[in-house]
Amino acid sequence: MEEHFWTSGDDNARTTTASNAVMIFPYPPGILQGDQIWTHLRERTGWRSVVMAERRVMRCHDIAILTYRVSAEKPNVPIYKALCASTYLNDDDTWLRISHQQTAVA
Repeated sequence: MEEHFWTSGDDNARTTTASNAVMIFPYPPGILQGDQIWTHLRERTGWRSVVMAERRVMRCHDIAILTYRVSAEKPNVPIYKALCASTYLNDDDTWLRISHQQTAVA
């Protein structure tokens, strides 16, 4: 699910994300919430390949936190490397992303 968030475009990301989610990206754009997210993601999704390492999952009842190191690439863009965390809520047997955070690394 998290790999699709990176590679499948903003339509897929929107269907797996809560409507009032919060996302934090390296500045700019910084902290985004709700519809602000989709303006930003339209330009930032569709990575050709994504490699995730150091994956961890912490689950407590209906909440899961996923953390990982990502290396993502697409044509004509430098390889993007970041530390990431996404929080999901199980809402009526559907896992929805309620937050996502990226810290760029060199």
